[in-house]
Amino acid sequence: MRRLKSRFVPLAAFAMFVLAAGCGEVNNTIDKAQSCLEAPKIVTELAGKIAELKDDPKAMEKALDDSAAKLNEVADKAANTTLKEASDDLAKTLSGIDVKDVNDAVDAVQKVGTETATYLKTVAQACGG
Repeated sequence: MRRLKSRFVPLAAFAMFVLAAGCGEVNNTIDKAQSCLEAPKIVTELAGKIAELKDDPKAMEKALDDSAAKLNEVADKAANTTLKEASDDLAKTLSGIDVKDVNDAVDAVQKVGTETATYLKTVAQACGG
């Protein structure tokens, strides 16, 4: 019996090591999947909001800043480098858009449309779609 026990301990230790090593990979996969779901959702919500806010520059600027903050969170969680960089870049772009009047709002709608289309294409490629 003693011999069986001595073989079991290294085997159990090895199994724990394999399990622990695999957890990091699982977490990266979950982070990537979550980021791949969140990123397009944030951009879609933003598109809907700014279309409604074209006559309210202050509210539009807040919506842009809020979306930029959410994209920064996605970038922080993203296990995929391409997705992280794309989210960081779009967040920077969105937070850099100044909306002071209705003319700026019109320009912002166009810029957001162009930038988010490029972003969504990059997200689709990074997420395997």
